[in-house]
Amino acid sequence: MLRLKGIIMIISGSMLWGATGPLIQKLLETTDLSVPFLLTLRLIIAGVFLLAYLLSRKIDIFSILKIASWRNQLILFSLFGMLGIQYTFVAAIEESNAVVATLLQFSAPIFVAVYVSFTHKKFPPRYQIIGIVGTLAGLFLLLTNGSFDTLLVSRAALLWGAALGLAFSFYTLYPARLMKEWNILIVVGWAMLIGGIVLGVVNAVWNSAEWPIVAKPEVSLMLGIIILFGTIAFVLFLSSMKYITAVETSILSSVEPLTAMVISVIWFGTMLYNIQLLGVMIMLIFVTWLSVGGKKPALGRKSRNAL
Repeated sequence: MLRLKGIIMIISGSMLWGATGPLIQKLLETTDLSVPFLLTLRLIIAGVFLLAYLLSRKIDIFSILKIASWRNQLILFSLFGMLGIQYTFVAAIEESNAVVATLLQFSAPIFVAVYVSFTHKKFPPRYQIIGIVGTLAGLFLLLTNGSFDTLLVSRAALLWGAALGLAFSFYTLYPARLMKEWNILIVVGWAMLIGGIVLGVVNAVWNSAEWPIVAKPEVSLMLGIIILFGTIAFVLFLSSMKYITAVETSILSSVEPLTAMVISVIWFGTMLYNIQLLGVMIMLIFVTWLSVGGKKPALGRKSRNAL
């Protein structure tokens, strides 16, 4: 049951994260909002609301900052995990589109599998190898329509996509100890707030000419939906890692591009070729294979202020 709970969490979170892609693409295409400004607002607002919610429940959110080792881990996760994955994701959307950005994220399982295999000094289990190869084969068909000559992404999009894969890998692997020790909402809340503040300071967001754009009701509404979906997605994603392995988590999140594709077809009129649809089917088959092929991992000890 715990393994099923983890699978449901990661699939639900991935669907919400996938849905944010087209919404962000719409904002970037229809307004003059920049990536740094959009992400600064998204991270700070989400972080403040999460931490305020915890305070309203009389949960101590400051203890993690008082212990140097945990504080340092939190800062690293905030900058290279939370901010890293969000910035590279939105930048990849800006250079391509929501579907391509979510697809490029799936270089992450390669980095995760290599890292886990290297640290444990052994090859991944057979079912993980099959799941990774099968999922990446479907991804290839989706990106290329079955031909190396029809790779329809720019060099900048590929670079941001590779960076997104690395950031996603770091986000998946690094916070394991934090998740075992601390309330997930505390970690996500502080990570968002710290990442947003750092990005805002670097880009001097207070001097931006983009504030009047955000004041428009339709922009505020869409930004609010993006923040809500994204925050819930991050909480579900990190929570799932208590019950399933990092490699499984990274592969099961393949429902993200599928969600982004469905929304993009409906909203933007994006049409898929038959070979691309075959790629979707292959990804679904191997995601299912991975879900039923793994073994339940050992669970860590209970976290402080556990949910």
